[in-house]
Amino acid sequence: MTSPLALAQVTYEVPDLDLQERFLTDFGLVRAARTEDALYMRGAGAAHHIHVSRRADRQGFVGASFEMATRADLEILARFPEASPVRPASEPGGGEEVVMHTPDGVEIRAIFGRATQPPLPTRAPNGFNNSIEKGRVDASVRWQGHPNGWQPQTIGQDTWQRRLKPCEALRLGHFVLHVRNHDETVRWFQMRFGLLASDYFLPTGEVGPVVGTFLRFDHGATPVDHHVLLVLQSNWVGVHHCSFEVADLDAIMGAHEYLLARGWTLDCGIGRHMLGSQIFDYWKDPFGFRVEHYTDGDVATADYVPTRYNGTASQTTQWGMEPSLDFFQ
Repeated sequence: MTSPLALAQVTYEVPDLDLQERFLTDFGLVRAARTEDALYMRGAGAAHHIHVSRRADRQGFVGASFEMATRADLEILARFPEASPVRPASEPGGGEEVVMHTPDGVEIRAIFGRATQPPLPTRAPNGFNNSIEKGRVDASVRWQGHPNGWQPQTIGQDTWQRRLKPCEALRLGHFVLHVRNHDETVRWFQMRFGLLASDYFLPTGEVGPVVGTFLRFDHGATPVDHHVLLVLQSNWVGVHHCSFEVADLDAIMGAHEYLLARGWTLDCGIGRHMLGSQIFDYWKDPFGFRVEHYTDGDVATADYVPTRYNGTASQTTQWGMEPSLDFFQ
């Protein structure tokens, strides 16, 4: 069993790399590299790239990659029957990899030694004055929605004019898989990557089967995201969405307005999840895949005890826009 450091990337196939790059740039990612047949997009963090689009005749989800702590982790994974040998990585950034496939055939790569990049400049999250803690004193929130910030304009009287830009997608947080056999797939990931269950979803009641498991990394006493992966029982196989962390609520709201102004398709948002607590905003890329901005998610240590949640998909939102009936189908 191994212990990954992070979710490294998600990989898709699309027929139009130009269109994909235009959307992902508006979504807050930045081109890291591009070839005739592939597009590699990074976030603001040090990861070389976190989203890959391969050119293909039809769109599809290929899989995801985990960044491992040591080369020995790759050697452990290479012993599993469906795994490749340890081999040089095939993508920009170099390093080494082991390629595996889930019981449904989804590609999962383990990588080690990939080069990093200098982090991009980002703004600090805005301070939030709640009813008890007032940490922002003698200062106002002026969200930097444009490289030039908020510009004072005189139109009859002094006012402020907003200028929108893409938000900063900081990192890749998680992805969600639809699978044919929930229990088998959860065991597959736990045996290879040592993932821990954070919460269980049982829409049919306490006595019914678990149809969704939120899985997180095991980093001992160090807090990690509530989930890096959600496995959902389904009658089809594929990705539900991938999700990118942004700085704060102002980034969520500013990005929402910007993406609307750019003509992209809103899927569901803005709202707050029940499980994981994230403030979310879901969009559709040009090929119908869901991508999410999120902020203010739960974190947990290895001591966290999973809960069992009963309800329907529409009851997973605490406030905000409710998902459509087909959101989890």
